[in-house]
Amino acid sequence: MKIRDVMTRSVELVNPDTSLQEAARKMRETDTGFLPVGENDRLAGTLTDRDITIRAVAEGRDPKSAKVRDAMSDEIVYVFEDAETAEAADLMAQRQIRRLPVLNQDKRLVGVVSLGDLATRTPDDDVVGQTVQDVSKQT
Repeated sequence: MKIRDVMTRSVELVNPDTSLQEAARKMRETDTGFLPVGENDRLAGTLTDRDITIRAVAEGRDPKSAKVRDAMSDEIVYVFEDAETAEAADLMAQRQIRRLPVLNQDKRLVGVVSLGDLATRTPDDDVVGQTVQDVSKQT
C-alpha cells in the first residue's frame, strides 16, 4: 500500500517567522501537536507541541515573541507519497517519530502520515504494532 493512500492531505505549512503562540493556537484549532514548517510548499522543518515546551517555554522564552524557527526541528525526516507504507513504518521506528511529512517527487509538501493513519488505514497489524512498539521505546 502506498503512502498517498493513507496520508492526511489537509496540511498547512507554518511560516518560520510565526510566533510560537500563534503556532500553538493553530495546533489547538487543527487538533494536532505537529506542524510542518516552511514556505511555498517547501519544507524547512517541523514543530511539535513538545518542541514548544522543551525548546522555548522551558528555556524561559516568551511564546508571544519567540518564533517557530527558535523551537523547530530543522532536521527534516520525510517520506515520498509513492513510498510503501512499510517504508514509512520502518523510518518512524528507526527515528522514533510519530509523524512524517509527505512530499511529492518535486519535494513539495502534499500531506502528513501518522502512526494513527498507518494503524487505521493499513491492513498489516504486525507492522503497525511493531512500529508503535519501536517508536515508544525509551532511549
